[in-house]
Amino acid sequence: MADQELEQAVSRALEDAPERNFRETVDLAVNLRDLDLNEPSNRVDESVVLPSGTGQETRIVVIAEGETGLRAEDVADDVLDGDDLADLGDDDDAAKDLAEETDFFIAEESKMQDVGRYLGTILGPRGKMPEPLSPDDDVVEVVNRMKNTVQIRSGDRRTFHTRVGAEDMSAEEIADNIDVILRRLHADLEKGPLNLDSVYVKTTMGPSVEVA
Repeated sequence: MADQELEQAVSRALEDAPERNFRETVDLAVNLRDLDLNEPSNRVDESVVLPSGTGQETRIVVIAEGETGLRAEDVADDVLDGDDLADLGDDDDAAKDLAEETDFFIAEESKMQDVGRYLGTILGPRGKMPEPLSPDDDVVEVVNRMKNTVQIRSGDRRTFHTRVGAEDMSAEEIADNIDVILRRLHADLEKGPLNLDSVYVKTTMGPSVEVA
């Protein structure tokens, strides 16, 4: 549960946003300090499940066959089999388009080697290698969880952004999402909160409001 100060900051960001003729996302900007980001182990690279959801469509592609592939068809945006992977391996442009328009990939563990072979050079640099699906995992549950997931990734930059909701969500819902992300960062960064220089929330076109 987010504290009142955080919720008030989100409310200001929502209230101060000018009227637009499209549904704006709400984004978090995080500024890091006292970290050598040239050292990969210091970089932020996390998948975080947002308790209130992302407020946006999250496109998910599952790489699977058999019963798992059939079950995935009901919940995923697309399902690829081994032949599809091989075709993509021969078509760089199609593979790049798929990578750009897909938020998350999920693949059966038995398909991970083929994913690396055919798509590794496309997905790897984009940070989009699939989440492995073990035989015991329920593909429907995994897809539904991923729909509420965002990737927080700094790379070698001190400032990075992530989506935390949409303008028609309540301030409380968005604040709860931000709270989860901040808690994860506090736990993961070497010096916890001391590695956070500042954190701002804003709608797509609205002004930034400091939250931490």
